[in-house]
Amino acid sequence: MASTVLGAPRAEHHPGDRIGTGEPRPRLSWTVLDAPYGWRQGAYEVRVDPEGPAAQGGAPAVWLSGRTEGADSVLVPWPAPPLASRDRRAVRVRVWGADGPDEGPSPWSPPLTVEAGLLSPADWTARMVGPDGGRDPAAPERTALLRGAFELPAPPAYARLYATARGLYELELNGARVGDDVLAPGWTSYRRRLRYQTYDVTDLLRAGPNLLGARLADGWFRGRIGYGGGTRDVYGDRTGLLAQLEAVCSDGTAVRFCTGGDWRWAPGPEPRASLYDGEHHDARLEPPGWSLPQDGALPCGPRDAGIWRAVRSAADFDPRTLRAPTGPAVRHTQDVAPVAVTVSPSGRTVLDFGQNLVGRLRLRLRGGRAARGTAVTVRHAEVLQGGELCTRPLRQAEATDRYVLAGRPEEVWEPRFTFHGFRYAEVDGWPGPLDPADVTARVIGSDLRRTGWFGCSDEDVNRLHENVVWSMRGNFVDVPTDCPQRDERLGWTGDIQVFTPTAAFLYDCSGMLASWLADLAADQYADGTVPLIVPEIPTPEWLPAWPMAVWGDAAVLMPWELYRAYGDEGLLRDRYASARAWVDRVLAGGTDGSTGRQLGDWLDPAAPPDDPWAARTDAGLVAAAYAARSAQVLADTAGVLGERADAERYRAAAAGARGRFTERYTTGDGRLTSDSQTAYALALVFGLLPEDRAERAGRRLAELVAADGHHIATGFAGTPVICEALTRAGALDDAYRLLRQRECPSWLYPVTRGATTVWERWDSLLPDGTVNPGEMTSFNHYALGAVADWLHTRVAGLSPAAPGWRRILVAPRPGGGLTWARARHETPYGTADIRWRLSGGRRLDVEFTVPHGTTAEVRLPGLAPYEVVPGTHRAGVDLPQ
Repeated sequence: MASTVLGAPRAEHHPGDRIGTGEPRPRLSWTVLDAPYGWRQGAYEVRVDPEGPAAQGGAPAVWLSGRTEGADSVLVPWPAPPLASRDRRAVRVRVWGADGPDEGPSPWSPPLTVEAGLLSPADWTARMVGPDGGRDPAAPERTALLRGAFELPAPPAYARLYATARGLYELELNGARVGDDVLAPGWTSYRRRLRYQTYDVTDLLRAGPNLLGARLADGWFRGRIGYGGGTRDVYGDRTGLLAQLEAVCSDGTAVRFCTGGDWRWAPGPEPRASLYDGEHHDARLEPPGWSLPQDGALPCGPRDAGIWRAVRSAADFDPRTLRAPTGPAVRHTQDVAPVAVTVSPSGRTVLDFGQNLVGRLRLRLRGGRAARGTAVTVRHAEVLQGGELCTRPLRQAEATDRYVLAGRPEEVWEPRFTFHGFRYAEVDGWPGPLDPADVTARVIGSDLRRTGWFGCSDEDVNRLHENVVWSMRGNFVDVPTDCPQRDERLGWTGDIQVFTPTAAFLYDCSGMLASWLADLAADQYADGTVPLIVPEIPTPEWLPAWPMAVWGDAAVLMPWELYRAYGDEGLLRDRYASARAWVDRVLAGGTDGSTGRQLGDWLDPAAPPDDPWAARTDAGLVAAAYAARSAQVLADTAGVLGERADAERYRAAAAGARGRFTERYTTGDGRLTSDSQTAYALALVFGLLPEDRAERAGRRLAELVAADGHHIATGFAGTPVICEALTRAGALDDAYRLLRQRECPSWLYPVTRGATTVWERWDSLLPDGTVNPGEMTSFNHYALGAVADWLHTRVAGLSPAAPGWRRILVAPRPGGGLTWARARHETPYGTADIRWRLSGGRRLDVEFTVPHGTTAEVRLPGLAPYEVVPGTHRAGVDLPQ
């Protein structure tokens, strides 16, 4: 009989070993990699071993939970004594089966290492320090260098560096880069929540003098963000660094070194470091060896006179705002080489990377002494117009990097404090012939673990799905942004709200989005109104802060979708007050179209370029539909959390909202007052109509789609639900024809025009080859890619039937001429996948895998639903004529 084999446990939503966790009681999860057919967990035991400096001398003993009865293996409560700050533990798990004779436990799993960060404000003795003056009038976006020196009496045995910044920072210790993250500490609602990072720096320290240096830039904290000219100093007018290094030496000596008044700063070699406008680096201004110990005691030796100045401490910094990350850092995730180098009609050198991506270029330059002072300029764009970079869609973002050579034989440079959305890069001033091998596009984004895949027999649909993946990668840069290229790049609440089911299938974004939802709650107004953008920034007058349906509903619908994907009741509990405040605000009035202007079905394809608000669907109808939906989801949330009185209250509120929707937005002949695809799709998927009217609404929706020639006629509100609505209405063929339409507007029209990401508009590139003249013309915008959820759940037929995939629904719906489809998802319990093939036009053969710890409900055409246990299964049916 096969033995039971476990993978290493996980803590919270972290993918592996974790240092610097902010949870004193991190929940544990584990997966069964192999077990006998039909095996089910009946009990488990957790072993916790001390590690690190605390394991020396009077360390706590090994802790064992003992055999604990239960089948749970996902987000199991921490069973051991809580972690204190800096505690380090190795965690192992073993399990027993639930059926048959007790044959003893499985072998212990591989260990998980979990280490607590600084869990109390009192743990911090460092001070936030930064440059002593304001902006340099000659270079208002110039970076700063900071450094401080200390000594170790003996080689280090163990060392941690805890750090964050107001602005963006990179650390160097004895001349070596600390960590591999970029754009740290990320973007949060800084006044209320500032993330810090924890680094293992043991191998970078040495006995004797050591030097810790930092590069500091404006970033989101002080840099220009927002529309047009944007807004500076949104969170403060001075950048700063907070760093606390703690080391235990081989002789047992403990050393703590912190940012404070003895630190020094100097202007950095970047006269400009701007998220929107790009980075300018003058290599001649880089102080040689600035982060290396020299002449023993530093930071300020005789040779530094006039260069390094005393820092200024930030008196207003509050350590109670510090938070450990719950999601992964932003990192370089891929390198892309140019696929072509061309000369534009104006004689400019243009590199094509073959993929619209987010990141920056790494340049390798060979000019030597003769090239000292030569400036190499790089401009970025997503598309070409007439063979030239088309930068108009960037609006007022310059997206231009510049490097001035120092004159060394070889110089390698990559910007540190900016990023761009681009497929094409124009290079000017290159010393000598440009070798494409010397230019690399470095893709950056939140380093999320991929969990979902899809494929089918239509290569254009596959390209569409790949475009969705690339758009998610490019817009998950610490916060879920709308677009990555122009003077915006903001955390629009509505965009991620409609995309969350797709996002949670494709990547493990639980920790990242949990952090963002904490910012949403922090920025939420006292009356329950949710800002359109999180973290909140000043917005133009045409975007006042009133309750906006679809967008504000993120407070309710996103926690619920994440609960469905990951089974995390803790997230529901954490965000419950925020969700309730939003629904109470909605029920009090203001989002039914009677108060304030609604975004509604934003970017309806019929909207003219200069009026994206225009839509065929009444914005009040959209708002009323979402009011009913959020009230029902909040009732369901209250039920899960055991809030019985709230559950009853909001169920009644949802029923009342549905009744008002029917009364106000339906006509005597059973139609909706907005006779549009979006109106019927929302009504059907949100369950807003009585059964008889729902049947008529389904028929009318199919009629409208057919009358439109199976062209899409929905914007941000209707697009995520249109195919699902048709499926529920029994119009599966119409849903497939809508999906596979290639004329504009449609999902596949951009694919036929060479798109490699999802566009903001259905016609961002017009059929005549010109770029849409509207200001809202991004070529990397994931919202309309929410159709991928239908590809996963209906085309392939794989979805959660219970929260966290504890039960799985296997229910493919073949059609549209597809001959095969497949999907795979890494559930919290392990891999679930499905593969189906259609032969002879009627024979459907399905193979699917159910992970241990789950069961699956199988629904195939012509068969009664049935349940299966973990394992790989096959089934075949003849489809009805």
